[in-house]
Amino acid sequence: MGSNPRDWIAASLLPAVGAIGLKRLAVAGISPSQLFLHDPEALRLVGARTATLRAMDSLDHSSGPLFDRLENCLAWLEDGDACCLTPDHVQYPALLLEIPDPPPLLFVRGDADCLAMPQLALVGSRHASRSGVANAYKFSAALSEAGMVVTSGLALGIDGAAHQGAVDRQGASIAVFGTGLDEVYPRRHASLAQRILDTGGAWVSEFLPGSRPLPGNFPKRNRIISGLCAGVLVIEAAPRSGSLITARMALEQGREVFAIPGSIQNPAAHGCHQLIREGAVLVETVAHVLEPLAALLGFYAAQSSSPVPAPVLPAAEAQLLEKMGYDIADIDQLVALTGLPTPELMPLLVSLELKGVIEPVPGGYLRCSADT
Repeated sequence: MGSNPRDWIAASLLPAVGAIGLKRLAVAGISPSQLFLHDPEALRLVGARTATLRAMDSLDHSSGPLFDRLENCLAWLEDGDACCLTPDHVQYPALLLEIPDPPPLLFVRGDADCLAMPQLALVGSRHASRSGVANAYKFSAALSEAGMVVTSGLALGIDGAAHQGAVDRQGASIAVFGTGLDEVYPRRHASLAQRILDTGGAWVSEFLPGSRPLPGNFPKRNRIISGLCAGVLVIEAAPRSGSLITARMALEQGREVFAIPGSIQNPAAHGCHQLIREGAVLVETVAHVLEPLAALLGFYAAQSSSPVPAPVLPAAEAQLLEKMGYDIADIDQLVALTGLPTPELMPLLVSLELKGVIEPVPGGYLRCSADT
């Protein structure tokens, strides 16, 4: 199974040890328990200081704030579906061990077995357009039906839609937290997070229970999102965003990177276009994701569901949609393109929006993407 997670957690709390010190111990094949036995080599590897020794003494005497935090972590682990995986644990994800800086502690709630299943990360903007959210949901649902586990960060926007698409198909999904697993963040995704557990998925975090949602936690957790997966699909991302950080980490880790293109008028698509210019796989259908991964993972995942047919539109709406094209168009442009006065044009636009065919965006209206 692996060494006692209590020793790993206790060692991670020590000043001047942290993840780097634990990694040095793991590479040397030395258990963190040796620290508390004052093994000279273990102390040397972590660079133990006076503060480190004092903290160890405090833990030995079951006193002080570090001991209280250790006890809180151990109490959280007593929950039936909670565990802490260390690098020598049989369930520690093999792909994650391959990255340059695998987390020495991986807290899991839910079904830890799904961490060993083929995974694809879906990431993107927190401020996604309606079509971006729809793409995340549809691609996730189709990938889930094809046997992939959908992994993401539980954030608003693309992440949430990706998790939702998987759980709505009763598929396993993995949420990588930027907090401790005793706190769902953002709170509005509490019910979605519970559904992830109910459908055989898991929550994952390298942060100890009780860790707050600090801004620096979220870029740090991105390496875990990509590290767990065979590939990363980016759906709507600005040129400087956490999603692009995840994609670049995936490249560094030797993972496949996929990106969905968008309108050149949409700032949220510029990051995806940048990735495609740099060599990411341009994705228009689910098959564009499944085919490269099938060869990589040694299995064939067939596209399992037929596309949902587009709504049948009245002639006037169909003509307006054809005139719009696929770029953002404002009212004046649409009046010029169609020859219709604004009072006749507006009801058609409202009808198309209610049918989910177009969406209002800054600068006008945008045609929604076709089904996957």
